[in-house]
Amino acid sequence: MVRLAFGWGVESWSIEFLSLIRMSGQALRDLNTLPVSERKNESSGKGSLAKPYIVNGNINIDNCQRKNPTFLASTPVNDGNIANTVLDGGALEVEYVESENLNDLEDVNMCLSTLLGGLDSKDWVLVCEALNNVRRLSIFHREAMLDTLGKVILLIVKSLKNPRSAICKTAVMTSEDIFNAYGDHIIDSLDPLLVQLLLKSSQDKRFVCEAAERALVAMTTRVSPILLLPKLQPYLKHKNPRIRAKASMCFCWSVPRLCTEGIKAFGIDKLIQISAAQLSDQLPESREAARSLLLKLQTVYEKSCVSPPAVDVENSEMGSWEHFCQLKLSPLSAQAVLRVTNIARDGGVVGS
Repeated sequence: MVRLAFGWGVESWSIEFLSLIRMSGQALRDLNTLPVSERKNESSGKGSLAKPYIVNGNINIDNCQRKNPTFLASTPVNDGNIANTVLDGGALEVEYVESENLNDLEDVNMCLSTLLGGLDSKDWVLVCEALNNVRRLSIFHREAMLDTLGKVILLIVKSLKNPRSAICKTAVMTSEDIFNAYGDHIIDSLDPLLVQLLLKSSQDKRFVCEAAERALVAMTTRVSPILLLPKLQPYLKHKNPRIRAKASMCFCWSVPRLCTEGIKAFGIDKLIQISAAQLSDQLPESREAARSLLLKLQTVYEKSCVSPPAVDVENSEMGSWEHFCQLKLSPLSAQAVLRVTNIARDGGVVGS
């Protein structure tokens, strides 16, 4: 009797289990036949978190936990113009807003009072908000941030070191706006900012690299070359060849802004020696920057520095360009410099 009862129970359970499997399969097929929009609406009604986003530099985190966010992923898309991040189960979309599209602040005093705390926050969302507020202050309220500019730049450097792409690129864009707004006012705080921008412009993440290059262009445009060139010189001998290359490019961009009198005051012989050293550098970017600078220096020298024919060239630092290079450089360096400038003068093409 026991055996019969047990056998009957197992058979009944098996039949019910198979029925459940068939019902589940039918339900799955019915779900797959629904339009995508209906499936999304159905799933959105089950307590899922809305996707926050940044519009015009403001982060909208509706229905999402702001406190202690959990960072799971950050992926740049659209050439780095948007970064998607999963935050507490909801996707966070960060849009990098160009300077001309940023809106003014509603409450400047409130922003200033919370600015340093936001920049130093452990909440990366708040850091991005604070960086965008630094950009707004630079653009719309330049004078308001002058007193705290040094502290702000140190915290921007901290964000530049952050491995999270959203923070890093926003900090790079902030650096560009800082240069455009403050120019020579940042010179005392430039060193840590400069080395980070040279690093970021040398890395493999293209969307960060391009933004860093724009920041460096702004730096060479807005900071006086007489102040900037001494800051760049140490990086021309940096052990990292990519950093040397970027520094060489910045040096080349900055020297022409000295104008003729500024170049003579800085020392044309010093500039020629620096350029000659870069001609043998490992990367073509360094060599190309050196060639461009040498051509500029040759033009300046020949227009304003050649002594009158009556002067004894043997006892003068002046004379022809060839003689000047031979006088100021080693034989090998002089030969390399003259090869570059003579080929360019003759309309030839100098190889890399």
